[in-house]
Amino acid sequence: MKLGLNLGYWQRHADDATETVLAAERLGYDSVWTAEAYGSDAFTPLAWYGARTSRIKLGTSVAQLSARTPVATAMTAMTLDHLTGGRLLLGVGASGPQVVEGWYGQPFGKPLARTREYVEIMRRVWRRAEPVTSDGVHYPLPLPGGLGKPLKLITYPLRGDIPVYLGAEGPKNVALAAEIAQGWLPLFAFPEKIEEMYGDALSGRSGEFDIAAMVMVVISDDVRAALDGVKLMLTLYIGGMGAKHRNFHADIIGRMGFAEAAERIQSLYLAGRKDEAFRAIPDELADGISLVGPPGRIKERLQRWHASPVTNLLVMGVRDEPSLKVVRDLVLG
Repeated sequence: MKLGLNLGYWQRHADDATETVLAAERLGYDSVWTAEAYGSDAFTPLAWYGARTSRIKLGTSVAQLSARTPVATAMTAMTLDHLTGGRLLLGVGASGPQVVEGWYGQPFGKPLARTREYVEIMRRVWRRAEPVTSDGVHYPLPLPGGLGKPLKLITYPLRGDIPVYLGAEGPKNVALAAEIAQGWLPLFAFPEKIEEMYGDALSGRSGEFDIAAMVMVVISDDVRAALDGVKLMLTLYIGGMGAKHRNFHADIIGRMGFAEAAERIQSLYLAGRKDEAFRAIPDELADGISLVGPPGRIKERLQRWHASPVTNLLVMGVRDEPSLKVVRDLVLG
């Protein structure tokens, strides 16, 4: 199993994690990942960290499709891949209707078709086999009826096959990742339930397919307080990160077997009763998707992850070097 560090996106204030990234590289972490929602972007921090490191891979988890056209993302990825010596791992995702429609002012419909078209255009850009055209309905190139002509990337890419990962939660999206991408980035993974939830969707994956699961890690002798930290994060995602009738995070929690709890959490949160929503999150759920407690407990619970289809653990919430070392030793042995 590979080990990565997921820094997420900035929360309220700028968050330069250079010292954490340098420590992770010293300790042999395979990758570091950044994210974006409607604040800090995913690529600029990676350029910053990439300039200060030499080995650790640099991943976006994820860059939002609606934030950039496919060719803009392809150009950014190519540039960053060159500057960092071929270390980019490009994770992309459709996000959700509240962000896509509310922040980017674009329609959210048909995320599977949009994702397929988007990834294919990026790969055409990187291959430079011919001027890029696309007859897709979402990103037609050139624009029909205009003066545009097919163009080819001026710069020769360092790699014509930059690895693409998909952030996906629904089974159809996961199946698409297994079909067209090099990896899948699950935000919430309950290791014992992955096969049950996604076995069919993952059946078409290649032997090199990377399942890079994000997992919150809290090293503490106070298991109760550690679980409460996980539950605080879940309260926001289940309750507030999506519309009442379309919340992909709540949906995935339901498919894990907590549908009744997810519905109650969301209802309470949207009614402004956030403390009650927090208390409604089952300990079993919080414990199942995270690794919390003293090192001995985490080591024991890591066996669930090693026995699962997960090939890459992207740990969240660990920032200091001693804790990063503990996690490394527990995961990698």
